[in-house]
Amino acid sequence: AEDEDWQPKTVADIKSIRNECLKEHPLSNEQITKMKNFEFPDEEEVRQYLLCTALKMEVFCAHQGYHPNRIAKQFKMDMNEEEVLEIAEKCHDSNPDNSSVDVWAFRGHKCMMSSAIGDKVKAYIKKRQEENAAKNA
Repeated sequence: AEDEDWQPKTVADIKSIRNECLKEHPLSNEQITKMKNFEFPDEEEVRQYLLCTALKMEVFCAHQGYHPNRIAKQFKMDMNEEEVLEIAEKCHDSNPDNSSVDVWAFRGHKCMMSSAIGDKVKAYIKKRQEENAAKNA
């Protein structure tokens, strides 16, 4: 029921969230370059940045962790929403070890990025990068 008000974020929303989180959790050029290539170093700055984006996108909260139903709506792209929900539910854990919140969020992020969701996200971003490169050529 609490999800009735929640809407998936637009590309513009996500861009401004990323910018806000970069201001709050500055990353080195090396970290940014790695993340652009979908390598997410398990370093505190990177974890804090990813946690920040997940919290601002409202797909993660410190009480429940990731919200699989929101993940499914936000990241389904051209996949079946049930399929995405299934992956998100597999990647969701209730933090049994009481890890710090950034470690918890990083764990879920890593799981999702190594799944079909991650493959779709990577393909989508690559396509956008190519389109932008073509525009600027």
